Amino acid sequence: MTPKPGPIERGGVARSFDAHARTYDKLVGSNPGYHEHLRLSTKRMGLPDRGAGLRLLDVGCGTGASTAALLDAAPEAEITAVDASHEMLAQATRKTWPRTVRFVRGNAENLAMSGIVGPYDGIFAAYLLRNLVHRDAALRQFHRLLRPGAPLAIHEYSVRDSLRSRVVWTSVCWGVIIPMARIRAGSTDLYRYLWRSALQFDGIQALSKRLASAGFEDIRVQTVPGWQQHIVHTFLGRRPADPAGATAMPAEAHVDPEAATPADGIDMTKPPA
Repeated sequence: MTPKPGPIERGGVARSFDAHARTYDKLVGSNPGYHEHLRLSTKRMGLPDRGAGLRLLDVGCGTGASTAALLDAAPEAEITAVDASHEMLAQATRKTWPRTVRFVRGNAENLAMSGIVGPYDGIFAAYLLRNLVHRDAALRQFHRLLRPGAPLAIHEYSVRDSLRSRVVWTSVCWGVIIPMARIRAGSTDLYRYLWRSALQFDGIQALSKRLASAGFEDIRVQTVPGWQQHIVHTFLGRRPADPAGATAMPAEAHVDPEAATPADGIDMTKPPA
């Protein structure tokens, strides 16, 4: 199954998010587990002491759902949230936030142009990486922005390695998500792009290797509970504590598509018990 590129790929993802910003929260909020899964990924970062004294970066924050999840995991941290879509940021800034959270408009592939220079004690990027053209360069940039030893969490769709996951994803998109978008948003272009982009994005092994090539170590992959088991994953990596240290390649991920998912998800970097 190789979906053809649509108008969003040709015209720009950020502009399409601008057009759908006002209805975006209602649509994603109807997805069972959406916010819970974001919180699960931020908790997996292992941020200590409620984030006291930490500087964190949320890249691709959209309307602020990922920012809220990061704030839940580290309520005492200073959080900078960045997105390329003006209208998505407008929706985010209408919400109530503590003074420790600030929003910045910027390109995730060139954060320095928006004054994002680090160092940061953790970076969270939810549903972002598959939308970028220069993914390897973006990961190298995230590595540079982190303090030695600090974590990166990529919260993302990855179905390429599993026929079952691709079938479930396609069925839900065309049976639920796209029809709902037609009713609530009056347009399906963004959500047909969502379907295509997830199918075409890296499998678990490919993205794990990208992280290793960008210099990350301690790479781990975990999925989430619910219908998005083996569809949505947390990809965790860490900038080496010793900048001169060698980067270990990730372990092979073993996946059992039929395994029951415990409440905290499945660790996919080692065989299930």
